[in-house]
Amino acid sequence: MSVANASTPAPVGNAQEVAELLRSRRAGLQPADVGLPAGARRRTRGLRREEVAQLAGISTTYYTFLEQGRDVRPSRQVLDALARALRLGATERVHLHELVHGVASAPTSGTVETLAPAVTDLVERLDPHPTYVTGRSWDVLAANHAARLLWTDWPALPPDERNILWWTFTDPHARTVLVDWETEATAQLARFRAAAARHPNDPEFSSLIQRLHTASPEVKAWWPRHEVAPLSSGTKRIHHPKLGDLTFHHIVLQLADHPEQKLVTFTAEPHDQTRLVQMLETAPGR
Repeated sequence: MSVANASTPAPVGNAQEVAELLRSRRAGLQPADVGLPAGARRRTRGLRREEVAQLAGISTTYYTFLEQGRDVRPSRQVLDALARALRLGATERVHLHELVHGVASAPTSGTVETLAPAVTDLVERLDPHPTYVTGRSWDVLAANHAARLLWTDWPALPPDERNILWWTFTDPHARTVLVDWETEATAQLARFRAAAARHPNDPEFSSLIQRLHTASPEVKAWWPRHEVAPLSSGTKRIHHPKLGDLTFHHIVLQLADHPEQKLVTFTAEPHDQTRLVQMLETAPGR
């Protein structure tokens, strides 16, 4: 199998991400997982580098360069072979390709992100179904009354704290609001990591990641796992001090004109929705 020249540079800032991903997945596999004999007593946790290289059909030296974070750019063929060798899932395989070869260009940072008035109007009209819109680095750009009541009053927060990930990991109230906080926080971080890979060296993402590492022990501990996940709809449980636990089904919609902006809207179970509507009718701020 041919490989790219070892001197071909990978996107600056992503070589170390590639290295961490490969090392973490290699450490999580045993020879039996990939059909190799266990052999003599092993000092290495997981597979050896030479075993991964053998499975992928590349040289051990080249694979070592990748795990060392060298500025090399393997071909897509090699990346697919590595994904198979390391038993990467579909999302992880896409993530690996994005880290090395990038994706289509996205809006540049440094400009204030705005939301189309029609989208803002839609968010408000979806009340009493909690709905919010997040931007390219997951800032909350709009949220209707129901969402503000159940999560937090986003407009009242300082601008650099109006971020769904920042709120989840740094606001103690989030651990009460999100019934399954650890599950939700882990999934959010995995989805955010996949998004961050599309913006290597982006100051907004870099700054947020650094701030989260400083402010959250969980982010500092979980980030090296290099877990990634796609955007997805699903079910969330939200706790409200008066209503108790509410179960919501939510969908995530990407805006056609601005795919980095996502509208997330929630529908409660019928009994829960009735109680929510009743409380919204009497809540201040209507």
